[in-house]
Formats: sequence, structure tokens, C-alpha cells
Amino acid sequence: MYAIIQTGGKQYRVAEGDILRVELLEKEPKQAVTFEQVLLIDNNGDLKVGQPTVKGAKVEAEVITHDRSKKVIIFKKKRTTTYQRTQGHRQGYTEVRIKAIKG
Repeated sequence: MYAIIQTGGKQYRVAEGDILRVELLEKEPKQAVTFEQVLLIDNNGDLKVGQPTVKGAKVEAEVITHDRSKKVIIFKKKRTTTYQRTQGHRQGYTEVRIKAIKG
């Protein structure tokens, strides 16, 4: 059994027991979180497709930790004008464990 959920502007394929990195959520570690934007549920061949979401379906998860990903370096340069800019960015994420798919 798996589902496709939407959170943080992105879509994820999840199954029970999966560990997933999503955009930063405002929940404490070991707190429960519910994803209600479920786009599709597949229960061993029984497919439910939402328009745009499946009514009454939800995916329950537990927050494991908050962290920041590896640094991405942004470097800009133009020739002959002595123009150079370097900038770094670390995106925050929340790691969640999928507990149950209901729907």
C-alpha cells in the first residue's frame, strides 16, 4: 500500500514505515503530523485517484528530527569587469516517519 501526498509544494510517494525529508514543519520531535493533501492511494491494486485530492484520506506521520542539508555554493562571475560574488545556502528540512495511511 502506498500513497502520493503533497506538502511544501512538492509531491512524495510514501508507504508505511518510510522515512522522508520534507520542507521544514513547525512541529517538535516525536510529535504527530497529519498530511491531508493525499492525491492518490493504491491498496494492492485498488486505486483511488483524487480530483485533486482523495476525500477523507490522510497520512499520519511522526516527526523524527529537524536539520539542515549540505551547503550549496552560488558563484557568479563576469569576465573582464572584476565582478565575482559567492554565496552559500543551507535549506532546512524535517525528517518524518510514516505511521499509517488511511483512506
